[in-house]
Amino acid sequence: MLAQRQVKTGEAPPPNVRESSAAAYVLWILGVLLKAAVILVFVFPFLWMISTSLQTFEETMAFPPTWLPAIPQWSNFVEAMSAGPFLTYARNSVVVTFSVILLQMLVMIPAAYAFAKYKFRGKELCFALVLLAFMIPGQVTFIPVYLMLAKWGLIDSLLPQIIPFISNAFGIFLLRQYFMQIPQEIIESARLDNASEFKIIRKIMVPMSMPALATIALFSFVSHWNDYFWPLVMTDSDSVRPLTMGIAMLRQTEGISNWHIIMAGNVVLVVPILIVYLFASRQIVKAFVYSGIK
Repeated sequence: MLAQRQVKTGEAPPPNVRESSAAAYVLWILGVLLKAAVILVFVFPFLWMISTSLQTFEETMAFPPTWLPAIPQWSNFVEAMSAGPFLTYARNSVVVTFSVILLQMLVMIPAAYAFAKYKFRGKELCFALVLLAFMIPGQVTFIPVYLMLAKWGLIDSLLPQIIPFISNAFGIFLLRQYFMQIPQEIIESARLDNASEFKIIRKIMVPMSMPALATIALFSFVSHWNDYFWPLVMTDSDSVRPLTMGIAMLRQTEGISNWHIIMAGNVVLVVPILIVYLFASRQIVKAFVYSGIK
């Protein structure tokens, strides 16, 4: 206000006002540059992958590196998809990923509802076990799980890629926190209207927790779509291998130097993740911000 009055009267602003304005402008410029640098660090590998996937073999071997292909080589994608049973790999990835997400929702939603809205003996102990499972790395348990599934005769099928991941400890924890924000009065009102517990979950809890559910589904999708280690252990034939292993085999079938084919396969692997993220990104922001019930 003082600066505005001084502008109207033709007076120069005091030195401290000019210095504070200059400092704020410098901080804003530094903030913009820092954000641009962070964005560049994360975006550059994707841009380089896309650029390499459209180059010729000679361009990938050129030094200094070629940033833009002279003529985009869309045939690289066709060659990457024809290097093996690509459709089988893609089908297996889709079946495994969406089966895991569906089964996780069927287990996770009732469990989170029970932990958030019910009182029963041993509740704290059971929830502590869920948190303990969340903290234990998967590398610690994969040998016992492998031996158990091998004893059941399920190795080299799609089931070992699905069964160990039916329960999602992180999802139960996050969804429980979301369910606890929903007032108990809403649930009691539904019960007075003779609504069953299943109907309360389906009509009240799930619609009010869609941001959390979308976030959990996205994290699970990315994790299992990109999973390589577990299918590598559990599969022996191409008929049950996912797309990640098919892309990894491009390095063996096409050679270590054919990076344009390998990067074309990686683009095909990444595109579904980017598409899913575009639809779910807004829900992710909502899930990690406190949301009051209106």
